[in-house]
Order: sequence, then structure tokens, then C-alpha cells
Amino acid sequence: MNLLCGVLGVICTFDGRFDIAFYMMLAAAVCDFCDGLSARLLNAYSPVGKELDSLADMVSFGVLPALMINRLMVEIQGESFLAYIPLLIAIFSALRLAKFNIDERQTDNFIGLATPACAMICGSFAYYICKDPASVLNGWAGTRFFIPVASLILCGLLVSEIPMFSMKFKKNIKAGTPIHKQRIGFAGVIVVICVLTLLLGLNWSFIVLMTFVAYIIMNIGIALLFRKK
Repeated sequence: MNLLCGVLGVICTFDGRFDIAFYMMLAAAVCDFCDGLSARLLNAYSPVGKELDSLADMVSFGVLPALMINRLMVEIQGESFLAYIPLLIAIFSALRLAKFNIDERQTDNFIGLATPACAMICGSFAYYICKDPASVLNGWAGTRFFIPVASLILCGLLVSEIPMFSMKFKKNIKAGTPIHKQRIGFAGVIVVICVLTLLLGLNWSFIVLMTFVAYIIMNIGIALLFRKK
């Protein structure tokens, strides 16, 4: 279902339906969450399942977001060499997924930006501009270098060595531990983003976009803080 949603999202992207493509990405994320949950509940782990999970993620959270940003830039600015830079997101997502499968350090948390987080930033950005063409974000997207530079930053984050806490709910996280405090702080940030979005009357996708942008900023800040110590 994850893979099917990703393929449908790609089709919608080529049709210029960024809104439906984002819905497909969200549906893929739900399926991605549910397969891990069902595997834990049924104790049905398998090497094949692990590989299929990564292959499906490559389409839904690698190819799909890269194409959405590429097509968005083409629609706003027209065909150009710079419009194809966002396609690098697909390549770096593949590197990220391959690295994750063999990196034993990432059993509980992540090293580098997870592909679903990167995809949500790309998808919500395209969706927001689709639903609110007069927004400030649309003005940024219309500049020549904003999307290419943002894409390169995301590519770098995907394969970086920056520690990033997992958003998955786990029973073994004790109160008062650093990861518990980080999650509580992040939950507070999400609440603030939701309130501001409602007060300003912005499209709901702004919550998704700013949540994952805040997630990146927070993890980079924590990494720099601990490095100084």
C-alpha cells in the first residue's frame, strides 16, 4: 500500500495535481507506520519485509518528493537546468535508505534526516503553494535559487552525521531522559505552530511544513550544543 500510494502520487504529480500527490504521500506515510506497528504486534519480522519497506520508501519518500519539487519549479519558472536540481533528492534518499539498512547505530534514533521527514517538507511545500498561490512561500519559490538551494540542503541533511531523535512512540523511553525532554519540547513546538497557523488563517499544510522544519532546526541545535560541551 505504501508503494502503491507512492506510484499514484507520481502519476498525480505529472498531471499537475500536487494536492492529490501530497494526499498520496500522507497515505503512504500512514501505511509505512502501520506496517512496522503490525510487524511488532504480530512478531512478524523478516529480511524480505525490511527490504520491501526501503524499496517502497524510495518511491514514496524519495522519487515522489523530488518530482513534486521539480514539477513545481517548472510550473512556476519554466524549464531550466536549475529545475532539475531537486531530482538529486531521489538520489540522496536512495543513499540514505541504503545507509540506514546497514548502520547499526540507528536502531533507536536516526543519524541524518529520515526520508519521510524530507518528503513531508517537499510535499507540504508544494501543496501549500498549490492551495495559496498568493502566499509568501510562492514568492520564494519564484526566485531562481531558493528551491535548488533548499533541495541541496535537504540532500546534505539526508546523508549527514547529525543525530536526530525518532518520532516513533516507544515504551522504553523513561521520563527525565534527554530523548524524553526533547520529545516534550518538540511537542510544545508543534502546539505553538498549530496555534499560530489557526490564528493567521493559514492552510493546514503549513503545520506539516513548519513541524518538520522545526524538527531539523531543533536537532541541529541540540547537536551543536552537545558538541560545545
